[in-house]
Amino acid sequence: MTGKELDRSVWQQLRTLTVENAEGVAAHLAATAIVLEDDPDKALDHAEHAARRAGRVPAVREALGLVRYRRGEFTDALREFKTARRLSGSDHLLPYMVDCERGLGRFDRALDLAASPEAKRLAQDDAIELAIVVSGVRRDMGQPDAALIGLRIPALDKAGRQPWAARLLYAYAEALLAGGDEEQAREYFSRAATADEDGLTDADERLAELDGIELVDLLGDDWDDDELPESDDPAHADGSDPVSGRED
Repeated sequence: MTGKELDRSVWQQLRTLTVENAEGVAAHLAATAIVLEDDPDKALDHAEHAARRAGRVPAVREALGLVRYRRGEFTDALREFKTARRLSGSDHLLPYMVDCERGLGRFDRALDLAASPEAKRLAQDDAIELAIVVSGVRRDMGQPDAALIGLRIPALDKAGRQPWAARLLYAYAEALLAGGDEEQAREYFSRAATADEDGLTDADERLAELDGIELVDLLGDDWDDDELPESDDPAHADGSDPVSGRED
């Protein structure tokens, strides 16, 4: 990992550092992104190291906030997001900040922040993410009707293969289910599963649950490697999985 994997906008921020320090910080940021899914502890180590070397670079504080957020450490994540926002002057982290307030059970604060003037100026993608989070807040508050209304936005009808499509359709399905409309929820979970090429949601599993199908892991933790049954099919004699799968 050299750091060259980073977006150009991040490199622009790192130009305030010496060349040697910028390259080191970039390598840690790249490592943070790569290992976050499988090893959150290691991701945190990399993000904290980057923050010690470049604590006034917005992208660095944002990265540390995202790691804390993914670990469910919402107080620490919120602090990092506020710092990144102050340093950059950008409001694109507002959806994450609202979700942190939600995670802390501070629903009124979450809704106040979501209704702020800054939130109304968000770009489309960020505004959609904010609508998804606010819908979740409303569900947590036991307000399924409000959760639905908040997601009835033009993007819902246009959702196809956009980066936000699967999450928006999934959130709408969740709101429908919370309101007791299982038939419509099934339709939107199905649309979410179709849009979710990268496995960002568990729409397939939720759809199977609604259809009464129990998904069983045939290679669960009870198997030892030496006890795995051998395949009689020559096509899988190399040990490859006979069923293609996806990730979360």
